[in-house]
Amino acid sequence: MYSFLLVAAFSFSVAFSSFAAENHILRKTFEKAEKQLWKSNSSTYKSLYQQLHYYPLQPYLDQKRLIHRMRLSSAKEISTFLEKYKGTPLDWPLRKKWLNYLIKRNRQSLFLEFFQPTNDANLTCYSYQYQLNKGINEAEILAKISSLWVVGKSQPKACDPLFERWKKAGLRTNQHVWQRLSKAADGGKHTLIPYLTGLLPTDQQYLGQLWHKVRRDPAYITNLSRFPKKNDEETAIYTYGIKRLIWRDQNRALKSYKQAKALFPFSKSQQQQIALKFSLALASKNHQAADEWLPQVDDENLTDNIVQWRIADVLRKQDWQTIKVELLSLPASQKERQQWKYWYARSLLATTEKEQGLKLMEKLAESRHYYGFLAATYSNKPINLQDKPLIISDLEKAELFKDAAGKRAFELFHLGRFYQARKEWNYWLRELNKRQKLVAAKLANEIGWYDRAIFALSQVGYLDDVDLRFPLAFYDEIKQHSAKYAINPSWAFAITRRESSFMSDANSSVGARGLMQLMPDTAKHLTRRKKIPTKYLLNSKNNINLGTKYLKNLLDRHKGNQVLATAAYNAGPYRVKKWLKSATELPADIWIETIPYKETREYVKSVLAYQQIYQYKAGEETTLFNQLHSLNITQLQ
Repeated sequence: MYSFLLVAAFSFSVAFSSFAAENHILRKTFEKAEKQLWKSNSSTYKSLYQQLHYYPLQPYLDQKRLIHRMRLSSAKEISTFLEKYKGTPLDWPLRKKWLNYLIKRNRQSLFLEFFQPTNDANLTCYSYQYQLNKGINEAEILAKISSLWVVGKSQPKACDPLFERWKKAGLRTNQHVWQRLSKAADGGKHTLIPYLTGLLPTDQQYLGQLWHKVRRDPAYITNLSRFPKKNDEETAIYTYGIKRLIWRDQNRALKSYKQAKALFPFSKSQQQQIALKFSLALASKNHQAADEWLPQVDDENLTDNIVQWRIADVLRKQDWQTIKVELLSLPASQKERQQWKYWYARSLLATTEKEQGLKLMEKLAESRHYYGFLAATYSNKPINLQDKPLIISDLEKAELFKDAAGKRAFELFHLGRFYQARKEWNYWLRELNKRQKLVAAKLANEIGWYDRAIFALSQVGYLDDVDLRFPLAFYDEIKQHSAKYAINPSWAFAITRRESSFMSDANSSVGARGLMQLMPDTAKHLTRRKKIPTKYLLNSKNNINLGTKYLKNLLDRHKGNQVLATAAYNAGPYRVKKWLKSATELPADIWIETIPYKETREYVKSVLAYQQIYQYKAGEETTLFNQLHSLNITQLQ
């Protein structure tokens, strides 16, 4: 049996290497075939296509050909293709194109044959209309229309006939109008508000106008005479406005709500929503009224954010007896969190229960976590990474590697088509069990697809394989440029791991690009260029060069203090400067806990923990958290 396993393992390694080498040639053939796709009847294309008979990405050629040369006579071939690849990333681009093609040609029966439930409102409305045309029971279809109509945005014109039929059937109520108006005003398209206002009864149309004015300027609510009836609808509008105003003008919001509370019929839910927003805004702004508001959030409505600020608010005062009392007042579920354990241990050490505090620190130091690393400095314990590498056999890899979706994902990755590769990967993972996902993570790591391995482990909840979760990805580039700019390479690794999980084509919603998530304006400043192409920033070498250069700039700007430089990398140096101006003398761990932005607060904690892990992997003897332990806010400035 043992010899069989050795042979099987060796066979997979050989087969995997052979497959990779052979596919290098096939990738070139595939790319050539793509360029000839528009001449799919040519002998050149047919020859290239035949060479790809067993190549995983051959179906993409079929998909593109069918999309490019769409015709009714292709219905059978399209049907066969969509049935074979139903639910895969190969399905929807062709299906959507085909359905829209059928709409243009008014092929209603064929459309219904191919239609699958979708979030595409346009196609959904056509499917409902075609079903009605075919004689499907009207009540059955019209019952589904309210969910299409009650949204905070405009819907496609294809939905208008259905909406009109729904209205004529007497199914659109004033409540529906009010619900849609609320969605449009609260986070939706405000341009929809005038139209919806006109649908309300005449005596209620002032509500729509009121919504619109409060949406434009939440301070509009402070004149309570603008709410003549103080009814439930006006209360909903006021609640929306006061929750926004508290972030803009704390004192004005506090004064307004004090007056409104006696006049409006706020529900218990609305009062809790307001208490939650007031607590977060006041605490993050270090407002003196935070002490009054934080306890007003009921235990059942406590969010991680509220707990964070209940802890941070008392930490600012550094009254350790009060801190201990506040921590003990939190629900039992919160006392299992590492954050709670660390600060409770700190409060014990700072009062009269040092022995118990030290025991708690020693226990907490066993964990691989920001608070665990902090605890290790207090208990004089070595960093404990709790590293438990995954043991994955070559047999398991070989079995999983047979899967067509996985092969398509890996091939797309090798071709540098990362977006498509991730779509195939995500589809593939949905089909796998927990153990298979771990095997997939190992395979991804071995080919240098580090971000998929990291995310897969997180999804499964296996967090103890340190090398898989914290790979030395882009090692040569990070080491080279860290040396060039005289920064700690472990810091650069930690920043890159936190920013993108080593996803070289990462794009954030605010426009940051690449491995180290650089903003184009930052890149322009660093390079002194007027324009930086996205392609330039997505190049790993360029991105790491500029990212490490920016880290050096921030480090110099903050007098060599890495904590502040890390916070500035995330939030910008001007915000950090502002936070420091309003800060009193605080130990570094407390200052980090009171950073106003949740994203930056968690970012700094993560980067510090990640850097400690990378330092340990690099064999560095210095313990980063010992340095952090000895710093206070006056030293950070």
